[in-house]
Amino acid sequence: MEGIDLDFANFTSVDHKLISKKKVPFPVTPALHRYLDRHGRSVKIPVAYEDLLRFEGSLAILDEQDRDTLWVNCIYSNADRDELIANLKRLYSILHADGSDTILPFITVDSIAFCTFGNTKPFRVKVRNILNDNYVFLYIKRCDASRVYGLELEQLLSPNRINFLVHQDTLIEEHIVGIPGDVFIDERLDALSIQDKKALAKEYIKFNERCFLRLLGDMRSYNYVVVITQDFDRVQYRLRAIDFDQQSYEGNPQVYRLEGLPENDALTHMTASVLPQASVEQYIKEERALLAKRAASEHQRLSELLKCMKEDRVSTADKIDELKGELHALTGDVQFKRASCMGDILQAALDFIGRNYKHEAPFLR
Repeated sequence: MEGIDLDFANFTSVDHKLISKKKVPFPVTPALHRYLDRHGRSVKIPVAYEDLLRFEGSLAILDEQDRDTLWVNCIYSNADRDELIANLKRLYSILHADGSDTILPFITVDSIAFCTFGNTKPFRVKVRNILNDNYVFLYIKRCDASRVYGLELEQLLSPNRINFLVHQDTLIEEHIVGIPGDVFIDERLDALSIQDKKALAKEYIKFNERCFLRLLGDMRSYNYVVVITQDFDRVQYRLRAIDFDQQSYEGNPQVYRLEGLPENDALTHMTASVLPQASVEQYIKEERALLAKRAASEHQRLSELLKCMKEDRVSTADKIDELKGELHALTGDVQFKRASCMGDILQAALDFIGRNYKHEAPFLR
């Protein structure tokens, strides 16, 4: 936002104590359920999160270096497993096809894994096509309003498409393909050419700005993936969020910026070393203009979502007061000062970008 220091080289890390270790989950309100239903996100599904909790044992899943991944393979009784597999296959058909039973003979469920780390405690289901061995992953989680808002805002305000469904207290998400950010930093970053580092730095700046403007917090390196695409004689990089639990929750504005998180220090230092400050400012302006364009093109749906958010409680009063005060101090925009909830703060941020970056996006005039 205008008024914030754009010097990417002079960053300060956020103390991890400022990030909530255990974010409070918020229920999905009737108004948000109605919004999801209107836009095809709510559908009756044959399996609930609680159904998957009936496993009787588990086996730890280790990586190639025999390190604990914090995922375990679930072991179910024969009766429970048969029922679960049949229902999970139907769920796959609803999410990826027309919901009919015609594809069921051609798919199977290879595994059901449970994550012992994090707030959502998700299940990961591996569904395989038995004809060609291609497979996909589905994630089944308890519903949290913060995450639902984050997923919908990703759909509306980012260049990415998101596929998810909600039924009562269960959330189903499609797997987001990419290399985990922490793995990429540890295993691939140093080997990149200078040109590839510049391409990655550009995306890092734009992703950082996008998360900040839409108030998606806690993008530590294990909460996003790096997507690599070969394009003629070059490689393109895209960073994609995979964790949306911290949408509009924290009060410290630096929690919403990647360069303030210690896990991203390697990318932050790389960006400062390969791009001049003029390029950093250019890419920031580009991303703000693009976000203004997306917000304008999705105005009706975005307005509906923000209306739900303004009537909802997705943070605490002290965090709301802290964030609106900090953003008012950074921008001088009185709309932040008048905000009474996180929905108001997000609306103020998007309005601010829309007003101040129309000259960067002539189509908004």
